[in-house]
Amino acid sequence: MSASASALPAKASPRWARKSTLVLAAVVLALAVFGTTTQTWIEVQLDPTGVSNSNLHVPGNKAATAVTALALVALAGGLAASIAGRIARWIIAVIIALSAAGIILAAATVLADPLGAARGAIAAATGVAGGQASVAATAFPVAAIVAGALLAVCAVVLPVAGRYWKTRTKYDAAAKRLQTGEPVDEIDSWDSLSRGEDPT
Repeated sequence: MSASASALPAKASPRWARKSTLVLAAVVLALAVFGTTTQTWIEVQLDPTGVSNSNLHVPGNKAATAVTALALVALAGGLAASIAGRIARWIIAVIIALSAAGIILAAATVLADPLGAARGAIAAATGVAGGQASVAATAFPVAAIVAGALLAVCAVVLPVAGRYWKTRTKYDAAAKRLQTGEPVDEIDSWDSLSRGEDPT
């Protein structure tokens, strides 16, 4: 009975906790935030009277420069989580959460004061600081906020899901196969020798 019990397969981790699922979600969301910064966040009409059709399109990387950098930080954190250990995953989760909070705050600032966010671009286009203009935010800051919020959820879930990630490295995988009596290939044997173990 004990032999049959030991032969039973280990309980599979929930789908939401799978490493591939969570890492892919974090990477896709970080790329989504980065993608929004390449689009127009603020539409500016330089002549509010409408006499001339002089418009300016301010992209996200100009309206909220921090969002681009924070998206790249979150992207790097998501990729690093796939090979990180338990303690490192907690650190990465905090970094991703802070990046997500920064993304949300920066995008919300643009929505709250689009004219203030566009002043630098207006001054560069007209050569006049503090000029009058009619501005309107597009949907892309909202998209960045949504993606940032989902990224924060990934950061919260990451340490919890990491408890289901049993094998972290090729060395751990080889050791597990040795313990369970599974076939060991030549690469595993070389890895064992490199650690000073006798694979025979």
